[in-house]
Amino acid sequence: MRKAVILAGGEGTRLRPLTNNIPKAMVPVLNRPFLEHVVKYLKRHGIGEIILAVGKSHRKIEDTFADGAQLGVKIIYSVEEFALGTAGAVKNAGRFLDDSFVVLNGDVFSDVDLNAMIQWHKENAAMVTIALTPVDNPTVYGIVETDNRGRVKGFVEKPGWDRVTTNMVNAGIYVVEPGTLEYIVADSYSMFERDVFPMLIARGCPVYGYPSQGYWIDIGTPQNYLKLHHDLLYRNLGSGIQFEGKSFVHPSAHVAGPVLIGEGCVISENVVVRGPAALGAGCWIGKEAEIEGAILWCDCRVSKGARLRNCVLASGCCVEEESEIPDGCVLGERALVAKGQKLWPGVKI
Repeated sequence: MRKAVILAGGEGTRLRPLTNNIPKAMVPVLNRPFLEHVVKYLKRHGIGEIILAVGKSHRKIEDTFADGAQLGVKIIYSVEEFALGTAGAVKNAGRFLDDSFVVLNGDVFSDVDLNAMIQWHKENAAMVTIALTPVDNPTVYGIVETDNRGRVKGFVEKPGWDRVTTNMVNAGIYVVEPGTLEYIVADSYSMFERDVFPMLIARGCPVYGYPSQGYWIDIGTPQNYLKLHHDLLYRNLGSGIQFEGKSFVHPSAHVAGPVLIGEGCVISENVVVRGPAALGAGCWIGKEAEIEGAILWCDCRVSKGARLRNCVLASGCCVEEESEIPDGCVLGERALVAKGQKLWPGVKI
């Protein structure tokens, strides 16, 4: 099994304003496009041919990744003229799929062991295998009910607590046999979760769940996007500081990891940066500014005495002197926070 389909055609509505000007697949995670992390994940599991199911605004993706050679894979683009849903997008890419293949939702970051999942799929002679992941609150997801052999019995979408029989939910990662495509109507909006999987089960087709305790997160909201950064910074850097190129850090500045600093950054006198935090390339941090738990994209300017905590700033933002950006705030590209302005927690600009 060498092929995978990444569903990267979503508009990223829940992630706005970060996705106002770029596709969701291109939002930076640790200063690299999110999609790059997904491609490398697939490559680590021996999958070298990747079909990107994309919408009309795919040019920024294609300009960055081209044919995938720079990442050591082959990338093919399957373009949707209109939204087709998860299953419809895979059907649209059907001409590239002649053997078992993997499907990933384009907003999921996971370290589920794909090789073990594929082996489970083969051992059960499954038509579809769904990766399952445990969550604390299954009422906000769709739970997947299985028998004691792992065969899926049914789905309950966003159940009340009185209907919760398991905390295992659909992780948005599937192993699929090409025969599944016969159950999907061409050129029509169709969802695996609501339309295809229940139909397969009703017809007695072997659909299995693969339980995993691996890391999993849906980055579709700013809160989860920030959490993913914090988790990866701790995992990858511990309490360390990583520079991606030449930057200037004034001797009086205090930087406490984990902190990722992109190339060409300037961290001025008496600045405090407390991790987990990431600065994109070309960021300028003025005197006595304080940054804690914040994620800054490239070319952001934070002026003297400004304070940022557990927030996200897209590229080109400007935070003027003595301003405060507290927990949960999200600034879209080139947003300006005026001198002395103090935002409310969770504000989006």
